Amino acid sequence: MYAIIETGGKQYRVQEGDMLNVEKLPAEAGEVVEIDKVLAVVNGEEIKIGTPMVQGAKVILKVLRSGRDKKIIVFKFKAKKNYRRKQGHRQPFSQVLVEKIES
Repeated sequence: MYAIIETGGKQYRVQEGDMLNVEKLPAEAGEVVEIDKVLAVVNGEEIKIGTPMVQGAKVILKVLRSGRDKKIIVFKFKAKKNYRRKQGHRQPFSQVLVEKIES
């Protein structure tokens, strides 16, 4: 059984027991979060596709930790104009464990 959920403006295909990094959630480590933006649920041959969300379906996630990704460098440069700008960015994330898919 798997589901397709939306969180943080992105879509993820999840199964029970999966660990994944999603956009930072407003929850502390150890807390349980319910995601009700379920786009599709597949259970063997049975497929439920929402328009746009599946009614009554939810995915229960447990927040394991929050952190920040590796730094990426944003470097802007214009030739022959002495224009250089260097900026770093670290995207915050929450590592979650998929505990249960309810349809």
